[in-house]
Amino acid sequence: MSPPMCASSSPAVPAAEEARRALEAGDFDRALVFAERSVEGATSCLPSHGLLALVLLRLGRLEEMRQVIAQAAGLGTGIPDAYDGLGFVAVAAGDLERASALYGRAIQLAPQEPRFWYNLACSERGQGKLADAEAACDRAIAADPAQYPSYLLRSELRVQSPVANHVRELEHLLAHHGGDYRAELFLGYALAKELDDLDRFDEAFAWFARAAGARRSRLQYDVAADEAKLGRIAAVYTREFLARVTRGDREPEAGRVSRHIFIVGLPRSGTTLVERILTGLAGVRSNGETDHFSRALLAAARGSGDVFERAAAADPEAVAAGYARLAEPGVPASHIVEKLPLNYLYAGAILTALPEARIVLVSRAPLDSCFAMFRTLFAAGYPFSYDLAELGRYYAAYARLVEHWRAALGSRMHEIVYEDLVREPKRIGAAAARYCGIEWRDAAVEIEKNRSVSLTASAAQVRRPIYGTSSRRWRHYRRHLEPLLATLRARGIAPAE
Repeated sequence: MSPPMCASSSPAVPAAEEARRALEAGDFDRALVFAERSVEGATSCLPSHGLLALVLLRLGRLEEMRQVIAQAAGLGTGIPDAYDGLGFVAVAAGDLERASALYGRAIQLAPQEPRFWYNLACSERGQGKLADAEAACDRAIAADPAQYPSYLLRSELRVQSPVANHVRELEHLLAHHGGDYRAELFLGYALAKELDDLDRFDEAFAWFARAAGARRSRLQYDVAADEAKLGRIAAVYTREFLARVTRGDREPEAGRVSRHIFIVGLPRSGTTLVERILTGLAGVRSNGETDHFSRALLAAARGSGDVFERAAAADPEAVAAGYARLAEPGVPASHIVEKLPLNYLYAGAILTALPEARIVLVSRAPLDSCFAMFRTLFAAGYPFSYDLAELGRYYAAYARLVEHWRAALGSRMHEIVYEDLVREPKRIGAAAARYCGIEWRDAAVEIEKNRSVSLTASAAQVRRPIYGTSSRRWRHYRRHLEPLLATLRARGIAPAE
């Protein structure tokens, strides 16, 4: 039985509720006041400590956040959820070693709670401890066979083999629980992935399509709205506008080293691979997939017009300062990487506010790029990826915007072709390092030796040496992809088949 919370936690409940409301409303300063009040006098670790740490994280006050987590963990024993909440914030801050320790404490207090085992598995995977992650998934499933996300996570931790896979188990579960949305979603993607590993491609596609259809059925999404937004970005950030606002007093000094590096592109296009190579070089750290820049941009957007016009009119100095508050705290480094793929939307805004920044665009062959997205269940975002026709429409809109950036930004944006990277990683990696002003060393391409954390969909793959076997994998599914092919062709994209 979990020990009760101390009496001092009772008066904290209203303050914690106020803090949560303010946090959800984006009023972080007000949230901080109430979150601090909610832990006053606490003698045991409370869920409110995790809330306070989360508020500090949102404010970019990372050192204070770490102090709160350490101090809370050192208090008297609290309820399991208190440690789980602290672990969540530690993961968000990229401190997975601490997160695993906190999830371990939650498990000690509630060893039959599958949610804690699943969270531990995610943290272990992010550190490259894949065998430990698989064991934690098995514990989550043993505690509750309906812990469906654990099956999918487990399937992604390694390449399944004919003698070591979970296909029959997954087929049995789907036969009995296929009408359950969460079962069809998570188990369907898990089964599809394992069948793909076993080269049972037609069966795999049937489950990819079924699971993706289940996901799409729960989304309120209109791809036409995204097409319009991407077109609007190009209309506002014209070549002439960018030539005007990124020069003059804000032109970077010749040869000056860039501190901020943005790796952009579509998800599953190789952005994580580029991140792993660059973070294998001296003086480089990554913030991971954060919304630091878009938050700073929108916070500074003022004036009249639509959101795109207001963003373009934002004071560059205010955007840069807001971004620095969010991005700079952390382990000291000469270069800071932001690896949110969808920052490709903000390429013009990034160079307006941060003219010395480097933008590395990662491109992949259209069909490989699209199919890699279609076969992935994303934790959030990318709603266009669950229907082949919508995926083709979004890809075409993306391609148009990227072509606009190529014309408007020229050499200020460096492009990496994924297929070239996996074929000649040293040559392509060295060119990217030169563009970013980073000293190159060939050992950086040994990504399996890079011990930095990874929380992306590629977290397990980047623990292996660079490989090119995923290129042109779509060919195994050629006869199933006609809706995608037809959509791309109709929009002027002729994918090499």
